[in-house]
Amino acid sequence: MHRLTAKFVPRILTADQKQQCINICTELRQLTSDDETFLCRVITGDESWVYGYDPETKQQYSQWKSPTSPRPKKARQVKSNVKSMIIIFFNVKGIVHKESVPTGQTVNSGSYCEVLQRLHENVRRRCPKLWREQTRLLHHDNTLSHTSVLTQQFLAKNKMAVIPHPPYSTDMAPCDNFLFPQMKLKLKGCRFDITEEIQAESQRVFDTLVEKDFQEAFQKMEETVGPVSTSRRELLRG
Repeated sequence: MHRLTAKFVPRILTADQKQQCINICTELRQLTSDDETFLCRVITGDESWVYGYDPETKQQYSQWKSPTSPRPKKARQVKSNVKSMIIIFFNVKGIVHKESVPTGQTVNSGSYCEVLQRLHENVRRRCPKLWREQTRLLHHDNTLSHTSVLTQQFLAKNKMAVIPHPPYSTDMAPCDNFLFPQMKLKLKGCRFDITEEIQAESQRVFDTLVEKDFQEAFQKMEETVGPVSTSRRELLRG
């Protein structure tokens, strides 16, 4: 007998949720297999808080020391109360739409539909081919504001098809496993006094990303549901 601590997981799924994950991943694998342009038509998005101060990771704070040097010390610190929520959508080419939620406002069904309307307009301007051919596909997670009746009605009215997302599957969300970590890692340890500074610095981080970064994010998404063929990888790279 061995005494073991519990393994931390983001969420303990029920049997139904596990089966739903399998079904959706199987469906997405079939879609990517049947249509090599599938991921090239996807616009994925999500929202996340960015803090005025987010403590550095242990790795970031590590220092080179000789064997006789004292070990560096660091006081425990917490995230700042100053924060800004950023909503962003991107595809294999780059960012399609980005905005910050006004201070004091939450993301509910009504406000999310307004965001989708602005996204709708930006798709027409920045992705004219997808707009003309009406082949764009929206991808977002299963939060209440994304799946509400009001949101579904808006999507149907504006002919915005949505691809399914497995329950609590951050590995299938490019925002969660690529874009937001990239941004937040570079902002850790920095201090901002007002939300405008947070937004400006976040934008500077986004500006450093190139098209290849976004393409690799979608490749990882596809690898989660199945192997990526050479032809499809080349297609994602444009």
